Amino acid sequence: MALTKKGEFWYGTTSGDTQAELRSYSIENRHEATRFAASKCDCGCRTFALQTDEEAGVAIRTCTDCGQEHLMGDSAEHVEGAAPETHECLCENEVFELMSGVSVHQGTHDVRWYYIACHCVECKLVAVFADWPCEAGDAAAFLAKV
Repeated sequence: MALTKKGEFWYGTTSGDTQAELRSYSIENRHEATRFAASKCDCGCRTFALQTDEEAGVAIRTCTDCGQEHLMGDSAEHVEGAAPETHECLCENEVFELMSGVSVHQGTHDVRWYYIACHCVECKLVAVFADWPCEAGDAAAFLAKV
């Protein structure tokens, strides 16, 4: 399914829809995401609760199957003193499929900006729920930890 707009929000059914919304958001933010990765738990689950602290640059995903918490990207370097808050969809659901995207510094593979898009498993809303400037080094290594 392609993205569908209802009111001011976008809805979709696939990870491609979530990636498309993330990319569109990042272009508007003037730091276009060019590399992407979907989150997947070690247990194989692809749905999570999400907590972030954008000021600190911290994101934590919690698996809905096994309960494992995972610090996303380079969050482990910034978690001390952070105050992550739980994200909730417009429909009040707190379970999402997650897509991360990064923009890189021109001419390098180094992360410049980090985006986290959520796809609500209940109402199918797709939106970027968090983003921040991020100097995390190699994009491939960063995205391997989302």
